[in-house]
Amino acid sequence: MTGDPLSMSQLISDLGSGTPPLEQIPTGEPAAITTIVRAIEARVRASAGRGPAHRDAHPKAHGCAKAHLRVFPDLPPALAVGLFTRPATYEAWVRFSNGAEKPQGDAVGDGRGMAIKVMGVPGSPSGSQDFVMINAPAFFVRNAADYVDFQTASAGNPLSFFLPGLNPFRFRLHELKMARAITSQVVSNPLSSRYWSMTPLLLDDVPCKISAKPVGPASAFQDRTAENFLRDNLSRGLEVAEAAFDLCVQVRTQLTGMPVEDPTVAWSETDAPFVPVARLTLPRQRLDALERIAFGENLSFTPWHGLAAHRPLGGINRVRRTVYETVSRLRHELNHAPRVEPSGFQTTDPSGL
Repeated sequence: MTGDPLSMSQLISDLGSGTPPLEQIPTGEPAAITTIVRAIEARVRASAGRGPAHRDAHPKAHGCAKAHLRVFPDLPPALAVGLFTRPATYEAWVRFSNGAEKPQGDAVGDGRGMAIKVMGVPGSPSGSQDFVMINAPAFFVRNAADYVDFQTASAGNPLSFFLPGLNPFRFRLHELKMARAITSQVVSNPLSSRYWSMTPLLLDDVPCKISAKPVGPASAFQDRTAENFLRDNLSRGLEVAEAAFDLCVQVRTQLTGMPVEDPTVAWSETDAPFVPVARLTLPRQRLDALERIAFGENLSFTPWHGLAAHRPLGGINRVRRTVYETVSRLRHELNHAPRVEPSGFQTTDPSGL
């Protein structure tokens, strides 16, 4: 990592220096973030007693793939911002994963993640631009306070977060609908799914969301019989053919229907369509080398790795800033692993992955 690491209290206090016209930070949010971080930190430490320390979310990886991101030429001025200012091709790493905090069979309903680390980005403090997405346009937790309730509920009966008691005025039926929309999707190959950022980020001074759409024919590998079929199908697909996604931007066009602080609301694609701004190409490659697997485990992804022009927005992203940084530091410390942002393929690994 570049620069001196900030403490948890500094990370939280710095969140107030964002973009006040776009963000509304609740009074109790810093305390809620502290509670969330402490609980997650305790879980990571406890799990490390049974083996290596892993991510608290998305710990089960299906594969970590090399990629190239090519920014399209002749973008409209409103979209030619930040990473997309001018045509360029960047080296990138892409990690596909399951969202559940404990690894489970791929047939179980779950969020499927796609995290992209674009390397060698001029002007980025980390040297990279990360996009963290799952295969759904909306999340099922509104804010930091609700995330505290979700953590408490998930330790016992996760359904109690959505139906906390007998009072119907406390039911979170909208959130339950969003959660079921995520877990009910049938995914057979990570290369065939579409992914969304769910939470907004800046496009210079305008909020936007990001989506990665598969390009070209679906992968031929769709068998679901093995326990880890997502890993198997991803690996087999990239062994025989390249894959590609269009990275698309959705610019917010209205205030009420496209909130910054509520990621449980999907922004209408009718009112604000996603527009392709770059193409992510994954060339043919092998994903099963032990060095590649270990490298993917040591990578850290966060929407806060990136340019100021793409600053993450909203409460859940403010939670992510402190949680992701804390967990990254902790698991690398517990695993005695170096915590370094890769700057390009040539400096990533001497084995020539």
